[in-house]
Amino acid sequence: MKFFNTILDLIFPASCLSCNKKGSDLCSVCLANCPATLRECPSWIFPLYDYQYLPIKKAIHFLKYKKRIKIAPILAKILYFRILEELSDLSRLENFYEPILIPVPLAPKRIRERGFNQSLLICQELEKLDTGKNFKLEKGILIKPKDTEHQVNIDNRNKRLKNIVGCFIIKNNSKIKNKNIILIDDVVTTGATLSEAKKVLKEAGARKVIAFTIAH
Repeated sequence: MKFFNTILDLIFPASCLSCNKKGSDLCSVCLANCPATLRECPSWIFPLYDYQYLPIKKAIHFLKYKKRIKIAPILAKILYFRILEELSDLSRLENFYEPILIPVPLAPKRIRERGFNQSLLICQELEKLDTGKNFKLEKGILIKPKDTEHQVNIDNRNKRLKNIVGCFIIKNNSKIKNKNIILIDDVVTTGATLSEAKKVLKEAGARKVIAFTIAH
C-alpha cells in the first residue's frame, strides 16, 4: 500500500481537501480554521473538531474509504498536542500516569474490506510522535471478534446501544490491570461504541479510561 501511494503521489501530487493548495491532504491554514466541536459529549471523551465541517468530514472519509493513509499523520499530530494538554491536568489531579494507548478495533471482516483500521493508523502515528515519553501503544488487547451493523446507519440511540453491546472482548487482561487507558477513535457520535469499550476495559481491571477522537 505504501508503494502504491508513493506512485500516486508522484503522478497526482497531494492537494488540500479544503482549499486545493498543493503539498498536503489538509493544509495547516485550513486545519487552523477548523471549528472545535461544540456538541455535548461525555466528560471523559475529548473530540477535536465538528464532524459537520466539510474539510474534516472529507479528511476522515478519504482516510477510511479512499485509502488516503497520509491523512493519518496529519490528524495524529493535531490530536497529539490535545492529548498532551489533557494529560498535563490528569496526571496532576487524577494520578493518570503511564497510560496505555488502545485503538477502537474493527471486526476482521471490516479489516479485510478496508485493508486497515484507521484508529490503529492514528495510534501508530501518535506512538511515533511520542517516542515512549507519555504513553505506550498496545495492540491486540481490545478485540472485536465479529461484525456489527454500521453505527452510522442507525438513527435511534437505544438501537445503537443494543447494536454494540457485547461486541468487544479483552485479550490478555494482565496488560491492563490497574492501568490507565486512552482509547482512540476517528469519530464519536452518540458515544455508544466508546462507552461499550470503556465498560469492557473497566470490567477487565483497567483503572481509568478516557477517549480522544478527531471529530464529533
